[in-house]
Amino acid sequence: MKTTIAVCAIVLGAALLPGLSRADDQAVDRAHPTDFVKDSAITAKIKSKLAAEHITSVGRIHVDTDANGIVYLSGSARSQEAIDKAVSIARGTEHVVSVKNALVIKQDD
Repeated sequence: MKTTIAVCAIVLGAALLPGLSRADDQAVDRAHPTDFVKDSAITAKIKSKLAAEHITSVGRIHVDTDANGIVYLSGSARSQEAIDKAVSIARGTEHVVSVKNALVIKQDD
C-alpha cells in the first residue's frame, strides 16, 4: 500500500513539476512541444548543477528558460562569488544561448 502511494506521488509530482515552474507563462505558444521540453530540460539541468555545487539554497535562485535558449536567473545568493558561479554554470550548460542575470546579494535573515 505504501509503495503504491509513493509511486502515485512521484508520478503526480513529475507531471505537475513543469507546470509549476512556468505557471506565470500561460501566454507562451505551445504549438511546438519539443521547444517546451527542451526549455524545461535546460532549466532542470541548471537547477541540478546549482544544487550539486551547493552554491546556495536552490529555492533562493530561480531559473527559467525561454524558447530561444535564453536563461533568466533571479533571486538571491550570499555573495558575488556565488552569483558569478551560478552564471558560469548556466552559461556552461548545453543549449544555453545566453544568460540574463538578475541575482542580488542577500545574507540570510
